Amino acid sequence: MSKIYYIPQDEEQKDLLQLDSIMQEKRASERLIVLLLGSGGRESAMAWRIATSPEVEQLYIAPGNGGSEIYGINVPELSGKDFDAIADFIASHGVNLLVSGPEEPLVQGIADYFAERKEDFPQLMVVGPNAQGAQLEGSKDFSKAFMQRYGIPTASYRTFAANEKSEAVAYLQTLHPPFVLKADGLAAGKGVLIVPTLEEAAEGFDDLADGIWGTKGQKIVIEEFLQGIECSIFVATDGVNYKILPAAKDYKRIGDGDMGPNTGGMGSVSPVPFVDEAFVEKIRQRIIEPTLQGLQDEHIEYRGFIFLGLMNVKGNPYVIEYNCRLGDPETETVMLRISSDVALLLKAIANGTLNEYTLSEDPRPAASVMLVSRGYPGSYKKGYEITLPDPPHDTCLFHAGTRKLDGKIVTDGGRVLSVSSYGATPEAALKRCYTIAQQVLFEGKNYRHDIGQDLL
Repeated sequence: MSKIYYIPQDEEQKDLLQLDSIMQEKRASERLIVLLLGSGGRESAMAWRIATSPEVEQLYIAPGNGGSEIYGINVPELSGKDFDAIADFIASHGVNLLVSGPEEPLVQGIADYFAERKEDFPQLMVVGPNAQGAQLEGSKDFSKAFMQRYGIPTASYRTFAANEKSEAVAYLQTLHPPFVLKADGLAAGKGVLIVPTLEEAAEGFDDLADGIWGTKGQKIVIEEFLQGIECSIFVATDGVNYKILPAAKDYKRIGDGDMGPNTGGMGSVSPVPFVDEAFVEKIRQRIIEPTLQGLQDEHIEYRGFIFLGLMNVKGNPYVIEYNCRLGDPETETVMLRISSDVALLLKAIANGTLNEYTLSEDPRPAASVMLVSRGYPGSYKKGYEITLPDPPHDTCLFHAGTRKLDGKIVTDGGRVLSVSSYGATPEAALKRCYTIAQQVLFEGKNYRHDIGQDLL
């Protein structure tokens, strides 16, 4: 039997070993157990980046989709609208970071719910504004009035009740075509009409008032049309400090050449050539900082993302809309462009330490092309089997409307899957996207063929 020799340590060595043990325990206790709410392409892209963090012990995605389980554990039975069930899951699984991908839980007050139950969940960090802050997206009328109060550049507008058609038509007659009509509340990114004639605007008012896209009874915002080029800016904020994420440009209309109805998004590119340092400085001074100051002045708790849908009008930024979360399909491109730890970014947003976080960007351009079901954004069928290629290392397939059925992946939504790629140039990134898009097979596959071409 071999002898075991004890080697005595001096007090300094003992202290160092004890300190190392304490630090290891502390690091283990600070490891992140994340619950990400959502099931779309945006959440798939977020899950992909969160899962790469060495600080994440476990990632849950609720409900997730047919492809998100490669990044974490899907929780298909958990709805983002059932706050009590979410609380039970958090308690039973030790979740300490809650992130809402879509806007509905935020507008419905999930941040308020857990703020009121802080004693029950002292370790829980929540990324997302409270319900009042989420009204920046939840109500077009609220957001336009907010911008007006704080001098934030945006199109002139008026808001009408659904039964005020005659007054609305009278206002439309004071504007130059085309005409912009927006449902006041949430409409899955599709409650916006841009029409060329007064007659179509009047018909569009009726459509929104009568409930197209679930907008029945909502107020309707009519605003002047801004002529320019759109872009998307994402701002991460802990309520005081902020970071600007890589800029992107998305493509909303279903058809090539920006034809046809609006969708939830058909693709995106990043960076955007005209979003240079001078343009970003205008965005900081005229939009971001007045927005954050306005939120502070109105005592609105806002720890999350602010999406700025902007129009570049003759070199000046105007706000088309706010969103209270990351955009889709821009996230499928922007996540590729962030090289620093996204999980730590989320943690810094939630615990108010964003000033200590260093945001790093990947210099490579990135692009995304969304594959959709035949008939989208109108009616479409589900359940078609999807054949997927093995993508190269510089391309990601972010599932959106998919699910598992009998061991196969099938379509389960209008926007089915995003092909997102890096490239040495924007042209190269787009070429990779389209090469893989051709290899993804399912009945009725449709996509735009001109993503990014207006910027090249």
